[in-house]
Amino acid sequence: QQAKAVKRKLQPPHGNPPLKRKRRPSINSFKKCATEADIREKGSSAQKSLPKKQLTDNRNESQKSKPFIKTSSLFKNNPDIPEIHRKAVQQVQENVFTTDSFSQLDLHPHLVSGRKAVCLEIVQKETIPVLLQGKDALVRSQTGSGKTLAYGIPLVQSLQGMKSKIQRSDGPYALILVPTREVGGLFLNPFAWIVPGVLMGGEKRKSEKARLRKGINILISTPGRLVDHIKSTECIHFRHTQWLIIDEADRILDLGFEKDVAVILNALNAERETRQNVLLSATLTEGVTRLADISLNDPVSISIADETQQGLKPASKMDREPSSSSNCMEQENFAVPEKLKQYFVMVPSKLRLVTLAAFILEKCKFEKHHKMIIFFSSCEQVEFHYELLVKVLSGGLESEQPEHPSVSFAHLQFLRLHGSMEQEERTEVFQEFLKSKTGVLLCTDVAARGLDLPQVTWIVQYNAPASPAEYIHRIGRTARIGCHGNSLLVLAPSEAEYVSLLASHKINVSEIKMEKVLSSLMKDDRFRLHRPGRKKFCGTDPQEVRERATVLQTKFENYVHSSEGTVRWAKKALQSFLCAYATYPRNLKHIFHIKSLHLGHVAKSFGLRDAPQNLTALPTAGSRKKTKPKPKRSDLLKKTPGKHRLAEILRSEYSSGMDTGVSKVRKKKNKQRKPG
Repeated sequence: QQAKAVKRKLQPPHGNPPLKRKRRPSINSFKKCATEADIREKGSSAQKSLPKKQLTDNRNESQKSKPFIKTSSLFKNNPDIPEIHRKAVQQVQENVFTTDSFSQLDLHPHLVSGRKAVCLEIVQKETIPVLLQGKDALVRSQTGSGKTLAYGIPLVQSLQGMKSKIQRSDGPYALILVPTREVGGLFLNPFAWIVPGVLMGGEKRKSEKARLRKGINILISTPGRLVDHIKSTECIHFRHTQWLIIDEADRILDLGFEKDVAVILNALNAERETRQNVLLSATLTEGVTRLADISLNDPVSISIADETQQGLKPASKMDREPSSSSNCMEQENFAVPEKLKQYFVMVPSKLRLVTLAAFILEKCKFEKHHKMIIFFSSCEQVEFHYELLVKVLSGGLESEQPEHPSVSFAHLQFLRLHGSMEQEERTEVFQEFLKSKTGVLLCTDVAARGLDLPQVTWIVQYNAPASPAEYIHRIGRTARIGCHGNSLLVLAPSEAEYVSLLASHKINVSEIKMEKVLSSLMKDDRFRLHRPGRKKFCGTDPQEVRERATVLQTKFENYVHSSEGTVRWAKKALQSFLCAYATYPRNLKHIFHIKSLHLGHVAKSFGLRDAPQNLTALPTAGSRKKTKPKPKRSDLLKKTPGKHRLAEILRSEYSSGMDTGVSKVRKKKNKQRKPG
């Protein structure tokens, strides 16, 4: 009974759950509570003793001491930059100038005037006498060595000396094939009766046909546009053509014009078989040797390099036996200008954009008197970086961008040049950069060949070229005709082996540390992190450099994320970069592989804070072949029209509506056709 009574006391009223028994606190818990209470009391008493204003001031000071921008997002989790241990190689160099002058050659006085005191370049000394003798020639020489004058002077000399004076209506006496639309002119001012003309893509065909109808004596053209006129323009003919000059032959073949060149050769041979042929190239590839075999007749081979014998020798087919492309790439050594200094910098993907911006500021704003060309792998990247650099580096974030193709603020002038631009705009940009003393030209490989741009002091290859030959052509835009020049190649840590590949072709590049490039941001207070009570530091404190680089990166990201349009444009540029990266040749896949890229880090270099979703290395709209859209299921169920029905549709589309016979036949057939 006593147990039942205890049980009744423990049971709660109205069927509620039983109450838990309270546990007696131990001595240790009493001690713990006492210490915590003491700490709270001390803290509260200290806070109570301080006035409220002083408390708020202390909180503000603690917030200011911790800056909002964190350097960890940009400088942490990056791959280690490998140390490059390699022996310096002896480069193949060409001596550009000789002690001879133009006055020693048997030339017309007008061609010699103004050049008497000018020394002949080696390629001119070796080539001009051969061409004046009327022989075919295969000329191999570095870019910027004066090859244009080497064939231009003999050409004008032979045309002006013809017994019967050239008439404009005679048509072309000389045909010059060039790879790009931006071509230079020949020196024809004293010989006004010799009419030059240019045919290029992007110009109006109607105006070109009118010029061909009037007559062009020296025809300069890109292969594609000339084939277009051969097929569609009746007035074009080659009855009097005595010269065929293929300039930058390796570039013409790289652009896929081999079939077009074959069409042009067939058109020339159909009207006149005998002529003088000249083929010029900076590199001797398998395609160039094959083109020389079909276009040249017993040519003289002229190779200007210290390694090859500088004497003249007949270019027999035994000497020009084509090798496989891989062997050609492994064995060929390239000549570089003597006064060209070549550098490379290893940069993790996240830091590529700020490193490029710091380098531009260092060379074009603080040092000044520099003219720079930056190469990208796609048109979308050129457009994106042009807008980004103009807005952020040139201080154009608040001001509106003018409609002019170049924008200059604070001694920085940016221009862009790529194949998707209209021809008029390309010509305008080319001429403006040609005349300017300073500036930055952002471009694709459209500017890598055949362009003579004087006073260019720096070549920056932001995206590595697909071959050592392309590397040579890019750096050939500087250090031209004996001038000084520099080049910088930007590589990721995973691409370090590219330096060894260049060394295997006798191309020697020296390393510039990324930290040295970024330290130039210390000269620009726009990127200084403002802190109260902090003195201005003139040295190169690594932490200060990182903070400034992060401030610059934040400016880039803020502009990119300022609107949906700029974010979309950044994603488009990123996708074009991935597409170009996936198209490196097979023999370079171990260096440039799409799987070695960290998409989030690469996105950071395009001003994107996060890696875009559903973005793969697919071709962009400009590079992708047009494919037919997949038909819907309902369309697949429909019966496709037969040949007779298709003919009827075409007749109905193109008939004038006056032909009653066709309509009657159509009505009869429609009646006979069964439903379904």
